[in-house]
Formats: sequence, structure tokens, C-alpha cells
Amino acid sequence: MDAKFDPNNVIIKLCMSGMSLEDSGNIEDAIMMFHQAWNEATDDYERFIAAYHLARQQKSIAEKLKWMETSLECALNINDENVTSAYATLYQYIAKCYEELGDSDNAKKYYELSNSYKGAPTDKGPFYHGTKADLQIGDLLTAGGNSNYKPDLKMNHIYFTANINGAGLAAALAKGEGRERIYIVEPTGVFENDPNVTDKKFPGNLTRSYRSKEPLRIIGEATEWAKLTDKERQEWREKLVKNKGEIIN
Repeated sequence: MDAKFDPNNVIIKLCMSGMSLEDSGNIEDAIMMFHQAWNEATDDYERFIAAYHLARQQKSIAEKLKWMETSLECALNINDENVTSAYATLYQYIAKCYEELGDSDNAKKYYELSNSYKGAPTDKGPFYHGTKADLQIGDLLTAGGNSNYKPDLKMNHIYFTANINGAGLAAALAKGEGRERIYIVEPTGVFENDPNVTDKKFPGNLTRSYRSKEPLRIIGEATEWAKLTDKERQEWREKLVKNKGEIIN
């Protein structure tokens, strides 16, 4: 099973629609949307995401716990780099449920499990960086460029991802007139989960997006990825114009 995060996946789209309904205060319809996502899910990855969103909306602690445990069980069935970043979040939610139910032994156990998954990411890649710049193998990509999303913002980190289609999106939205390029990169120092996406909409860092203050070395160039259509590119640009959220720099 290819359990990579794909914003065009039907179940992920349903959950995104549910979250939009939540944001506008329409909780009943949001829950219906998450139930639809759960009912239409066809594999553990889709079930893990749908169950997580259903869990968040439960009023009863016992129901919240049941759905969170279901989400965790599906994630553990997958057990690869596409879901491991979610474990700390899922275990923490489960610990809180046990705490609220007065079960301090289980609360302690799950808090410890949550803590054991916190810390620096262990993703081994391969890693990608999307841009319109014409670069060479061996070149170093460094922090300090202007943000694609807020042009007057100088970035303190260099960003990269293990999701090639995520890098493709970055390339499509990058400034410049050159053609879209995705470089295969290796970090030269420590890196962290990108806080702009981690635990924001989905548990953990499902897009496998990272950043570093140290340079990235270009070790190759990718040629095959799912390129955006003109319509999709326009939709993303409009989303970015509407998005007034702060960038964690």
C-alpha cells in the first residue's frame, strides 16, 4: 500500500471539507463529512485519518477514546515513515482521555509512549526541494531566501520534503520564470519537522515536510512527479492569497 499523503485523495478532501465546516462553526455538518470519510475509506491510511477527525469531535470521552484508539490501530498497521510522526500526537490524545476517565495507570503509560516518539525526525528520505532555479549537482541550498508565500519575509530555514508531489507544489508556486524543477537533496546538518504543517490539520507531519538552518546539498534531479494543471495551480494561488495565517519562521 502506498500510504503517502495526497491532497487530491478523496478521503483527505472530505476531511479538509469537514475542517472548513468546523472553522465556520458548522460542527454537525463537519461530523457528517468525517463519517462519510470513514465510511468511504478503503485502506488503513484513509481510516487512520478519518478516525482521527471523528475522535476530535466526540463529546463523550469514551467515544473520543474509542475513535483515537481506532486511528492509532490503523496507523500502527501501516507502521512506516508516512505515519510515524503521528504517533506522539495520537498517544497524547489517548493519554488525555484516560486521564479524564480517571485511569491514571493508562494515562501514564500513554504519556510515556507519546514522549518516546517526540524529538528530532528520523526520516531517511529520499528528500526533495522544489524551485524554479537552475542549479547544479553539488550546489548548496541555503536559508535566507524570500518566502514563496510572503514575499517580504526572509526565511531563517531551508525547506524540503520526502513527498515528491509536495516538492512539485513548491516548484509550481515558486517565484521566477524558469521551468519547475525538483532537486534531490541531502541535509548537511540537523533538521526538524516543519512547524507550519505539523499537527496543524492532521496528526504529526504527514506531508513529511522538514526544515534546516544548515544547507542542503543537491545530489540529483527528479523528472517524474504529478504536475499541477493550470486550474489546480490557480486554485492554490488563490488559497495562498486568502490564507492570512502566520508563518512560523
